[in-house]
Amino acid sequence: MAWSDAAARRRYHVGNLRAQLLEEARAILDQGGLAQLNLRTLASRAGIAPGSVYHHYAGKTELLAELAALGFHQLELELSDAMATAPQGGRIRTLARTYFAFSKSESALFGLMFDPAVATYPAVETARDRCFAVLEGAVAVALPAREDAVEINKIARAVWACGHGAASLRTADPLRQDELMEDVIQGLELMFGRR
Repeated sequence: MAWSDAAARRRYHVGNLRAQLLEEARAILDQGGLAQLNLRTLASRAGIAPGSVYHHYAGKTELLAELAALGFHQLELELSDAMATAPQGGRIRTLARTYFAFSKSESALFGLMFDPAVATYPAVETARDRCFAVLEGAVAVALPAREDAVEINKIARAVWACGHGAASLRTADPLRQDELMEDVIQGLELMFGRR
């Protein structure tokens, strides 16, 4: 195999190293934030030569994009589970609480998921869209009289922007984060009714 060929390098594969790299990257991200995550440290933690990372990723941003996509997938699963078990009159509250809980427990990953450097990667866009679809479905159920898909989409985007903004604001005032979360949820319930 000619290692000078970039496509061949990316296809090269040793065992389950790609999964191990993502696991180690996630651990570094959780322990020290995005600033601590570099390929040299990652390779060292994985027990491989720094150049070996390039057999799986073209660079750091590609690895971060895959990690962000996995974050959206995890959030999608958590929102879907919450939607499935939410009481009929409390879906919006349940989804908002789940979103806030994720943003708090996975704060470094949550920040990466919305980082502009990875936002346009196709895998991130697809995972984000699937995650958003769960929220859009909840809005459609909460507002059964609205049948226009475009309107439902716009309302869901407004709800996501509201929830995301509040989740981001909580880091600015950690002493009031539970109060802020409850204020936002009550505001959503006032808009939607308890649905």
